[in-house]
Amino acid sequence: MTVVFDSDTIAPHERVAAVAAALQEASVPSHVVLDGPHERVHATVDVWQFGEASIFRARTSAIQLIRTPKQVRSSPAPVLAIAVQQAGDGRYEQGGLRRVVRPGDLHVMDLNAPYDFGWRGEGASTCLHVPLDQLGLPADLISQAATRVQDSPHYRLVANHILQLTAEADALSADPAAALSGCASIELIRGLLLSAGSDDGNGSVVPTDILLSRIRAYVRRNLSDPDLGAQQIARAHNVSVRQLYKICANAEYSLEQWIISRRLEQVRGDLARPEQKHRTIAVIARRRGFRDPSHFARRFRAAYGLSPREWRGIALATDEP
Repeated sequence: MTVVFDSDTIAPHERVAAVAAALQEASVPSHVVLDGPHERVHATVDVWQFGEASIFRARTSAIQLIRTPKQVRSSPAPVLAIAVQQAGDGRYEQGGLRRVVRPGDLHVMDLNAPYDFGWRGEGASTCLHVPLDQLGLPADLISQAATRVQDSPHYRLVANHILQLTAEADALSADPAAALSGCASIELIRGLLLSAGSDDGNGSVVPTDILLSRIRAYVRRNLSDPDLGAQQIARAHNVSVRQLYKICANAEYSLEQWIISRRLEQVRGDLARPEQKHRTIAVIARRRGFRDPSHFARRFRAAYGLSPREWRGIALATDEP
């Protein structure tokens, strides 16, 4: 278990401040209200990483988390939170929506909008954080979906997925394929939001949003193809290149830059793995879709401030016992 905070290690008179700091560090700045005498305040916070997605679980005594408009403006969040209540009844309010979330219930929490969330007595919640840029969905669709997720046929599937991912998080996050579990989780959340985010309330979704979702999934599946580009992607989705670029522009999604950045992340991860050290940098880059070694090296340095060789030396050195 990746326990990042346990209040039992903190002196009672220091727990309130320590719990508040731990919860804000694991999520976003908010006002943390802890109820009861200091000696009765307690919390355990666990965090697991699954590539670009992560799981954040908190078990605490009575608590209230209030995120204000000022905090939203000063500390915008790059992720969306999809939470499943695990113990106790949570009370959630955001954007005029008020809900009681009971164990097993799922709710979407927009961290870039004010909210009030907490529970009385003992409680626990698991939260899946997914990057907004990976979802590639308009903010208004996400807002609409947040009020309707219970009506989606994907609701129970996603809630159970998050609970199962948490139950097996130690083994899954340590597995070499952990990032793939994160990708699958992001796709499930996208499906849930598209299903629930109808603009007419009858379950239909905007066709462009569906198409963009399919484009992003297609890109992820074909990153290793050096010929992956606008023409191939447009042809695979029966649209013109011009229409493809228009769809991406409306979603503030740079197709070429996103492809390159994802490929660079994959190479960076490969270079840090001891089991890959027998492969040359050029071979690793080629396997991830970079045909030109010089172009790859320039883009890598521009992205990370180090040459691929320098990064590999540092990463493998820190991995040695």
